Amino acid sequence: MGEHITPLDATFLELEESDESAHMHIGAVMVFDPLPESGGPPSLERLQAHLLERLGMLPRYRQRLSVPRTGRRLSWPTWEEDGAFDIAAHVRHATLPGPGGDAELLDWASDYFSHRVDRARPLWDAVLIDGLDGDRWALATKTHHAMVDGVGSVDVGHLLLDAAPGGAPQAPPAEPAAGDARGSRAPAAAAGGRSLAHTLADGALLPLRAGSTLAHGARAGADLALHPRRLLELLERAEALAEVIVRDELIAAPPSSLNVPIGGTRRLAVVRVPLAELKAAKDELGATVNDVVLAATSGGLHRLLVERGDELSPHGLRAMVPMNIRQASERLALGNRITSLFVNLPVDEADPRRRLERVQAEVGTLKAGSQALGSKTLIDLAALAPPALHAFIARSLFATRLFNVTVTNVPGPQSTLYAFGAPLREIWPLVPIAAEHALGIAVISYDGGVVFCLNCDRGSMSDADVLAAGIETSLAELRVLPGKAGSAGG
Repeated sequence: MGEHITPLDATFLELEESDESAHMHIGAVMVFDPLPESGGPPSLERLQAHLLERLGMLPRYRQRLSVPRTGRRLSWPTWEEDGAFDIAAHVRHATLPGPGGDAELLDWASDYFSHRVDRARPLWDAVLIDGLDGDRWALATKTHHAMVDGVGSVDVGHLLLDAAPGGAPQAPPAEPAAGDARGSRAPAAAAGGRSLAHTLADGALLPLRAGSTLAHGARAGADLALHPRRLLELLERAEALAEVIVRDELIAAPPSSLNVPIGGTRRLAVVRVPLAELKAAKDELGATVNDVVLAATSGGLHRLLVERGDELSPHGLRAMVPMNIRQASERLALGNRITSLFVNLPVDEADPRRRLERVQAEVGTLKAGSQALGSKTLIDLAALAPPALHAFIARSLFATRLFNVTVTNVPGPQSTLYAFGAPLREIWPLVPIAAEHALGIAVISYDGGVVFCLNCDRGSMSDADVLAAGIETSLAELRVLPGKAGSAGG
């Protein structure tokens, strides 16, 4: 018997099943220098053999779902060994058209990420890309979110990378400090449906385990009597849950032109900035790097919405900021260990200093509060539902009334990584978007550089370049602001 997928992992399958516009894969494009010995890319056969040799570190990459769909079932699908596993079906080759610059790579990647992974096979694939200018090459990877959360666990891209030119494997991802809201590439997910608060109020979850309610209740009561600290924890979780429900019911995310029906094709854009410049700005302004990232994102969205003629809500736009809650012992485990904060981005604010100050105040309030615990409690409650009901609850958990856009900030390694002795120069990360969410922003720092990668719905985000230019301008404004903007951050 294979291992059942978890309810949270199943959420990403169900969101994809509920709307053809939703693509629930994470991914990245990694750009490399030429190989030292050949002056070009590795051969496809060499790449396939290399990954096949290292797949033993991630057994699930040889496993497929027992059934390709989760809906209308009485039990979750399981992960099962794929007896017909063929590395050639997962690792392929592509050549960019000339001249092989950013524009051509962005066009190719936009099309690549517009297509779902094949549910009949293990849920990942990779493409070796040659034809880049300067004899560079790239690897594009795509893994379904049901398998990995993108921060605390490794994926097939990590298997390729070494910590030194001679082939020493890189260390597992660093564990974030407790309470650090470092992003996982979790999705902006499907809209629609009633809120979870209404679902709970209607008692939809109450009969799910009716057969064992009395016995379970007796055991739980005795346990609480013997362990009063658990009662305190239960009360804290209930309070945190109430906070999230109040934000859902009473302070819904504002309407926005970013939350419209979308199609299945994507458009990518990237913004680059040296990490040293972000750190200099955060030190000068008494902020954190994450504050600067969110303030720059707010500035870019301000420009986009002004040019669109949108009404700017004084509450801003609400961003879903995923948080990694994976323990150190789980670094190599697959599956999802995430929760989220909902951060109001001050996109109505034209002044860059005030934008940063408002971001600092908002993030500081959330870090001091219990919203992250409340978000996790909502996920835990949804896990009680059987598969037939879980899809409905999953859509409620990730509805547009909860948030307008996803912003994830991933701190990567600050030393050079290698593949076949070739230095990895840049990473373009992908955060997926789902129904009625036209934009997801993934930010990664690596080896002294920072990349903002915008994953946009092609139909409703033809002005993605306006957003990219707005983020660049906002970063430039923050770099030249003098003096402290607020209390010092870490």
